[in-house]
Amino acid sequence: MPITDVFASNVFDEAKMKEYLAKDTFQEMEKTIREGKPLNPKIAEAVAHGMKEWALSKGATHFTHWFQPLTGVTAEKHDSFLNPSKDHSISLEFSGKELVKGEPDASSFPSGGLRATFEARGYTAWDPTSFVFIKNGVLCIPTAFYSYTGHALDKKTPLLRSMDAINTQALRILHLFGHDDVKTVRTTVGPEQEYFLIDLEDYKQRKDLLYTGRTLFGAPCPKGQELEDHYFGTIKTRVQSFMQELNSELWKLGVYAKTEHNEVAPAQFELAPVFSTTNIATDHNQLTMELIQRIAKRHGMVALLHEKPFEYINGSGKHNNWSLSTDTGMNLLEPGDTPYENAQFLLFLSAVIKAVDEHQDLLRLSVATAGNDHRLGANEAPPAIISMFLGDELTDVLKAIETDQPYGQKKQERMRVGIDILPKIKKDATDRNRTSPFAFTGNKFEFRMPGSNSSIAGCNIMLNTAVADVLEGFADTLEKADNFEDMLHTLIQTTIKEHKRIIFNGNGYDDSWIGEAESRGLLNLPTTPDALPYSIKPENIELFERQHVLNKEEVYSRYEITMEEYTKIVLIEARTMVGMARKDILPAVSKYTQSLADTLALKKQTGVSATYEKANLDEISSYLDKAYVALKDLEAKVKTLEETEDFEKAANYVRDAILPAMSTLRKPCDKLETLVSAEVWPFPTYGKLLFGII
Repeated sequence: MPITDVFASNVFDEAKMKEYLAKDTFQEMEKTIREGKPLNPKIAEAVAHGMKEWALSKGATHFTHWFQPLTGVTAEKHDSFLNPSKDHSISLEFSGKELVKGEPDASSFPSGGLRATFEARGYTAWDPTSFVFIKNGVLCIPTAFYSYTGHALDKKTPLLRSMDAINTQALRILHLFGHDDVKTVRTTVGPEQEYFLIDLEDYKQRKDLLYTGRTLFGAPCPKGQELEDHYFGTIKTRVQSFMQELNSELWKLGVYAKTEHNEVAPAQFELAPVFSTTNIATDHNQLTMELIQRIAKRHGMVALLHEKPFEYINGSGKHNNWSLSTDTGMNLLEPGDTPYENAQFLLFLSAVIKAVDEHQDLLRLSVATAGNDHRLGANEAPPAIISMFLGDELTDVLKAIETDQPYGQKKQERMRVGIDILPKIKKDATDRNRTSPFAFTGNKFEFRMPGSNSSIAGCNIMLNTAVADVLEGFADTLEKADNFEDMLHTLIQTTIKEHKRIIFNGNGYDDSWIGEAESRGLLNLPTTPDALPYSIKPENIELFERQHVLNKEEVYSRYEITMEEYTKIVLIEARTMVGMARKDILPAVSKYTQSLADTLALKKQTGVSATYEKANLDEISSYLDKAYVALKDLEAKVKTLEETEDFEKAANYVRDAILPAMSTLRKPCDKLETLVSAEVWPFPTYGKLLFGII
């Protein structure tokens, strides 16, 4: 079936609305979707009826409010359309009230102290700007999730608030440039999704993968990624079959799945979509992760979305390509041809520069997780230090503006925004810098720090809020100016001077960058417990409240939830490691040493040389003893962690004690894997896992 027939076939999009809704109802819905206006309650009943009729025609039997609690995954509670009638027959019903508002149990979701366990009431509210869709025979209604007291309990609510904030402030700027026809400014995102595929049967034999999503033990196999032959290589038949089904299912859900290829590491792959409005892109990325995992199992494989499932090779990220677009088709991060177009571009560019510099901490903590800590700064991903890459040409333009000097071959004495005509800045005027956390790539910024397993809502909330706040300050200044052009020039020039430290076009992997970044005053927050406390700094709480994105209670709740999540994840890993070492590795190695000792004794008895057995037995016994000592140490530290009630102390103890103890245990165990017979090693090795789907 052609893609055009498949695409969005399971989505109640505008084409379906036009078919199933009355003309006036459809027009009201269009206003809501296109302009972000509140839904007219009077049409909810009619919209619900149209949705139900369409869903029934597609074979759906249930509906659900599909939401994104603070667990990092999606949630849904299914209700059937079935309703009993007085004559003991049934009717199929779906009301406007059921469409617009739901009431799931909120007591068992993370709330960070926003509510007690006995306070179970929570609500879901339809997000009409994200299309309803059918998944597994269920009509899914994208919704926001909030508590009885009105606090946001999810990731979508603050994301929508941040989008409103940047829309409000960007419109003020655009109206100053004479764009009165622009009604809406939306942030758009295209998230690239990396993942690994391994054989299902191999996966089942690894308790670490089952419980934690990453390997806690494993010696490097003879071949890794050093030949660079996997990257963009021919996609294997088994994987290609999986990708074809994945694409088909994503297209049915209206996901613009565009690009697929082998990634750098063996068994690693990537899927990239076309840009969408940020809240829709977030919904689509959650669906993408779910379908990647579900469809992989249909093909006898398991998809690993962990940021670092294997040591010694690259982990997986999720590049967040972010831009600003208007309802009239303008990309506000695209250089123009006329003085005013370039002045407008440079103002928005300056706003992003200032926002990233002033709020490095928020961008860094938005990607802080236990898994991503293993990946950032490991010469495979950006370093944990936030910086911006602009490329040589654009950096030279900014330098000319800052110093009032000519740019290139221009003969003017001064580089003046809005008067001089800047040269057309090419989208590919410079090489790509893959070591930069935040790189300008022509008409968008690529934020390369998010981990593959995370919702993109977090980083976009921070980015939208920070840029919105800067735009508000810019708008306040420009609206009061006696001379708009003079103030515009001064504002851009001053911003460049004050925030140029964040611009770095060099190699982020170079060790010297750490020292240079420190001399510039940039933050270096290598771990999650280092980064997360910045969220509750008074100035950051004021920022969130000023832009109406999060209130103080919501900020503190998220801080507590993410710190506790970090501790819980590593605690599960440590417990799993203890179990695998004590129940699997040490007994298997001990049994192997017994066979070596028996052979050694037999050879000695018969007077035959036993050099191999003696040397092996000594070496293995030495590492076995080291592993046992490390195991006992980790067990003791796990017990201490389990008895630590303060969530901040617990997270810091994980960083300072648990993770080093886990590393200490892993080293002798991985060495033992290389010394004992393959027949006795208790689970599949890296070689089997990484090359098992060929």
